[in-house]
Amino acid sequence: MKPNKTILVAPLNWGLGHATRCIPIIKALLESNFKVLMASDGVALALLREEFPDLPYKELPGYNISYSKKKHLFKAQMLLQSPRMLKAAKQERKLVDQWVSEGLVDGIISDNRLGVRSKKVYSVFITHQLEVLSGTTTGISSKLHKQIIKRFDACWVPDHKAKPNLSGRLGHPAKPPKNTTYIGALSRFEKKDVPPKYDYLILLSGPEPQRTLLEELLLEAFKDTDKKILCVLGKTDQPQSRYKHGNIEVVSFMTSDALEEAINSSELIISRSGYTTIMDLAALEKKALFIPTPGQYEQEYLAKKLSAQGLVPYVTQQRFTQQALRKVPLYAGLRLGHEAVDFKELFAHF
Repeated sequence: MKPNKTILVAPLNWGLGHATRCIPIIKALLESNFKVLMASDGVALALLREEFPDLPYKELPGYNISYSKKKHLFKAQMLLQSPRMLKAAKQERKLVDQWVSEGLVDGIISDNRLGVRSKKVYSVFITHQLEVLSGTTTGISSKLHKQIIKRFDACWVPDHKAKPNLSGRLGHPAKPPKNTTYIGALSRFEKKDVPPKYDYLILLSGPEPQRTLLEELLLEAFKDTDKKILCVLGKTDQPQSRYKHGNIEVVSFMTSDALEEAINSSELIISRSGYTTIMDLAALEKKALFIPTPGQYEQEYLAKKLSAQGLVPYVTQQRFTQQALRKVPLYAGLRLGHEAVDFKELFAHF
């Protein structure tokens, strides 16, 4: 491992999950004497800039992914957006080649950004979806994704290879790509014993309009409760704000340290069943209620899997009421298990 090389870390701007799971990677790179160049767009880039204000960054073209308000239109809308995503991937490939040629980049870590790679430097792709669930087209979408993965030097799957694991069939297909390495679950958080402060913590994230739809649903559902609730909106692209909505304390976003404290001091978490959220809550050994994004096959699968294992209950967005919270004490909650990520071994290739 040669110190002082510059590693480009580029998460996809699809909610906040890809960016947040890159935070421990960036910290580990800096601790290993690497330099880091961050690259993304939208709320993902805003989050990284908030976490690492002294690090240089580049803006990449946005995929501009949006969800339909109606679950049954999810797949159709994603297919319609495919040409735009491929165009953005070609644009980011051009930019990355330029940065490599200029000597700005010595290695690449791309979290689900399809075009952030180079033949001239070691390029890593991070994903927990070796199998891409898309209903009747799962076979096709998974095959296409594997073709993209093969173009990278390595594919890091943030999960444990052995059972029990967190991603299930998503990260453990019958035949994973040959360049796959299971690196262990990633989280920016550590479990701490702190006095309870909140009964419920609502964590919001993900593409619009579904993020806002869930925000409106939950704020309305809990506006007259006597429970102490904190709601984190996940709006990192706006100035930080804090206000009261009935008995609910609402904050636009939180930095990692503040959010770690908030989660540790909350009795129960209400959130989407995004994979990064699952890893974070497992690291903190929290009990939760999941509300998967309507029509997003990955989140629906993970919610059903964890519920079937007796770990975390879920409820669909359409059927959510406060009564769903009564199921939470009947479930065991999340835990990580297995060994920690060996960053020294992973970074040895750069």
